[in-house]
Amino acid sequence: MNSASAECCLTKQEHKHSFGKMLRNLFPASFLNYIIALAAIFSLNFILPRLMPGDPLHAIYGDEAMVAMTPEMEAELIRQFSLDKSWWDQLLAYVLGLLQGDLGFSYYYKEQVSQVIMGALPWTLLLTGLALVIATAIGIILGIESGYRRSSSLDRGLVAGLMFLGGFPDFFIGILLLLIFAVSLDVLPLSGATSPYAGYEGLAYILDILRHLALPLTSMILVQLGGIFLLTRNTILILLGESFILTARAKGCSEQCIKYAHAGRNSLLPVTTATGLRIPHLMTGALFIEIVFSYPGVGSLLNTAIAARDYPLIQGILLIVTLTVLSANFLVDLLYMRLDPRVRYAH
Repeated sequence: MNSASAECCLTKQEHKHSFGKMLRNLFPASFLNYIIALAAIFSLNFILPRLMPGDPLHAIYGDEAMVAMTPEMEAELIRQFSLDKSWWDQLLAYVLGLLQGDLGFSYYYKEQVSQVIMGALPWTLLLTGLALVIATAIGIILGIESGYRRSSSLDRGLVAGLMFLGGFPDFFIGILLLLIFAVSLDVLPLSGATSPYAGYEGLAYILDILRHLALPLTSMILVQLGGIFLLTRNTILILLGESFILTARAKGCSEQCIKYAHAGRNSLLPVTTATGLRIPHLMTGALFIEIVFSYPGVGSLLNTAIAARDYPLIQGILLIVTLTVLSANFLVDLLYMRLDPRVRYAH
C-alpha cells in the first residue's frame, strides 16, 4: 500500500471516529431503550382495544357512544381504523394516523382528540415545567446552605419543616392553600387559568395567568422541595470530606467558592439523576392538582373524559402524557452527559 492510500484510509477512520463521537455527544447510551419503550407503548395502545371481546369499535368507543352514533358515522370510523381489514392493514392505518397526529375522534367534544389535548397540554406543561425548575433551584440552594451549616438552627429547621411538608400529598396541600388564600383571605383566584371575559391583553394578561397559577404551582413546589433538599444536603455532607475540598481550602479559596463552585457543582449530578425519577410523579401530581383548582390542563381533561367514558380521549391523553415523560427523561439524560463527561466518554 502506498503512502497516499494509507493516508486515505487514516482519513476515513478519523472521519468515522469523529462521526461516532458526534453521535455519542448527541445521544445517550440509553437512546435505544427509549426507542424500545416508545414502540412498546404504541403497540399496547394498538393491541389492547383489539384484544377485548366483541367488536373492536365498541372496545375503542364504548357502548354509550355506539348508542348515540349514527350508522354513517360508524361506517366512517370502521373505514378510518381499517377494522374490516387484516391486523397488518389496521397497524399500517394506525401508524400513518399517528404520524399525521391523528389520535382518534372525541365523541364528547365532537372534535379530533389531538386538537382537544393540544388545547390543554400547554397549561399542564406550564405548571409542571415551572414547578420542576423552581423546586429544583430552591431545593439545591437550601440543600447546599443546610449541608454547609450542619447541626445549626437553620439546618434543623429546614430538615424538620420540609420533611413535614413532604409527607403530605400534592392535592392536600392544594386544598389547604385554596381554603386559606382563595376562600378565607380572598387574595387569589379560586379556580381556572385566566379570568373569564376580562379582556386582558399584554402584561395584564400575563399577570392574570400568574395569579391563577400561584396556588397550584406553590402546592407542587412545596411537596417536591423536600426530596431535592434532602438529597442535595446529604450529598454536600459527603462532599465536604473529599480530598478536592481540602485541596481547595489549602489553596486559599474562599468559603463561598468552595460552597458553590466545588461542593455545589458536584452535588448537581445525583440531583439530575433524581430529577428524571421525579418527572412521572410530577405529572401524576399535576393531574390531581388541576382537578382541585379546576385548572384547564390535561388532568381536568382526563377527569372529564373518564366521567364521559370518552375512551379515545382517555387513550390519547395517556399516550401523550407517557410521551412527555419519556421526552423529559431523555432530556435529563442529555443534561447528565453535559454535567459529567465521564458518562459520555465511558461509551
